[in-house]
Amino acid sequence: MTAALFALALLAALAVPIALRLRRRPGFITGRDGRLSTSTTLALAWTVILVWLLLTILAYGLTAGGGVGWFTGEHGPLSSLTTVYLPLLGGPYVALIAAKTVVGIRVENGSMAKPAPKPTQSGRRPLRELIANDGGRTDLVDLQYVALSAVTMLYVVLFFLSDVGGGLPRLPAEIWALTGAPAGAYLVNKMATRANPVVTGVTVEGTALVVEGGGFGPEARVEVDSTVLPTTYDPATGTLTAQLPATAPAAFTVVVTSRGLRSDPYRHAPTAALPGPAQPQAQPQPLPQPPDRQPAAG
Repeated sequence: MTAALFALALLAALAVPIALRLRRRPGFITGRDGRLSTSTTLALAWTVILVWLLLTILAYGLTAGGGVGWFTGEHGPLSSLTTVYLPLLGGPYVALIAAKTVVGIRVENGSMAKPAPKPTQSGRRPLRELIANDGGRTDLVDLQYVALSAVTMLYVVLFFLSDVGGGLPRLPAEIWALTGAPAGAYLVNKMATRANPVVTGVTVEGTALVVEGGGFGPEARVEVDSTVLPTTYDPATGTLTAQLPATAPAAFTVVVTSRGLRSDPYRHAPTAALPGPAQPQAQPQPLPQPPDRQPAAG
């Protein structure tokens, strides 16, 4: 029990400062488009867990495990490191390196759009970006990669805490498939993703509708609630401008079509104006009274 509590304290000492640092400045785990990178985040999480396992085993072996001799032997605490844990870590890192390479090449040759997201007021990125595509919708491939990796991490942590003195948990060698197979599917999805246009923001200026995003071109057309609008492309800013009809509702759905490909629907709704501070009401001023007339002296 004492060893498990020590292991939990060491895990908190490693993970909490890293999590707080990334929450304030997530640039280390963001991609080239400024969004949270699924492959980078999972690779970092597996690195933290493996470092935690090795440090805990080292501390246990030097204090309660019998010294240096405890680490040796065919069934020592690190015996499954090369057969299970390095392959378990290898899948996420292969996906990370390959995905960065594929995305970089496709962005450079114009076959993939990676528009930068709008900055948030706090500078933090929402965790939902780990399972969402560039348009903000949930991506099934990213979701399964994150979910299966999280379950595998939970297996490793709980089995280790149940028997810290046993060293690295004796997991089946096939468990690496829980990270390797999802990582492979994640990479194939990056390679197969078509260059759909992406809408990241919509603003209304009078009757002009300005659409921000990526993957646009001179042939792009804006649809509002399935109605195609006359559209102008600005190559300097990469935005689209369309004229809203006079009968357009306050809230509507925008879709951009470019080169025969459609973006994910983007829902635009006007933001309610925040109530300002109450202004003090002017107090009525009393009317000036005429001076009292004194009776003239006789």
